Amino acid sequence: MKIIESKAVINIIHSYPPDVRKKLLFLRTLIFETATELDIVNSIEETLKWGEPAYISKHGSTIRIDWKEKSPKQYAMYFHCKTKLVDTFKELYRDTLKFDGNRAIIFNMNGKIPVNELKHCIELSLTYHQFKNLPLLGA
Repeated sequence: MKIIESKAVINIIHSYPPDVRKKLLFLRTLIFETATELDIVNSIEETLKWGEPAYISKHGSTIRIDWKEKSPKQYAMYFHCKTKLVDTFKELYRDTLKFDGNRAIIFNMNGKIPVNELKHCIELSLTYHQFKNLPLLGA
């Protein structure tokens, strides 16, 4: 597994307040950890998209993470809105995760992250193009 890290991403993350930085670094770690557990993912690239940390795999759909100053009590993991990803996540985890339309999973700054469920969502995104035609993405 090849992880291509980005100094620009680290600089963006470190520009946030310390509590936000800690949360985004945790999401970043979950993305890398999940990618290394998947046989189908040979590499993951960290980059900036729209000024936000983004993660791309050859067979997947881009994942972005960010915090917005206008919503200081929450941060999010974003997915391509034209995919079936968030609709699938809602079907699987509507009672566990909080969503923003068809584009994001929202986390509260003081909330606990359901790690197993989130890692499953990350897995589905990192392998999306392999399973996009299956019901519930093969979940």
